[in-house]
Amino acid sequence: MIRLRLETRIAATPAECFALSLSVDAHTSSMSDSRERAVGGVTSGEMRAGETVTWRAVHFGIPWRMTSLISAYEAPHRFVDEQVSGPFARWHHEHRFEPDGSGTRMLDLVECAAPLGPLGRIAERIALRRYLTRLLERRNAWLREELEGSR
Repeated sequence: MIRLRLETRIAATPAECFALSLSVDAHTSSMSDSRERAVGGVTSGEMRAGETVTWRAVHFGIPWRMTSLISAYEAPHRFVDEQVSGPFARWHHEHRFEPDGSGTRMLDLVECAAPLGPLGRIAERIALRRYLTRLLERRNAWLREELEGSR
């Protein structure tokens, strides 16, 4: 099991960070390197509680599909997306948005597990932890640039 905790400070309100983080269009733009796109469920606009989106992307040179559900939604402070079908044995991503001076401290708390038992645990140690950390860091940098650039 991988547990990640990333902290990103953004010079924007928690409500602005919350809304952009739930935008399917923003997610697609921020993940262009992996050709991620929404192909089912909510395919554009801002997601809400109980809604799903199915993503198609290419990671490690392999095409993937993952459907995630917004399982918790407490605007503008917190939401959770969880995999309901896809490549992981477990995917739980909690997003928190806390006021921090004149901006927001955004926290990503991820728990995930690769499939395939012992082979998956080896993949987690060798590549998956680092890959997911970099992926989230790039996404958060994109969010920061979008929100701070509009000021």
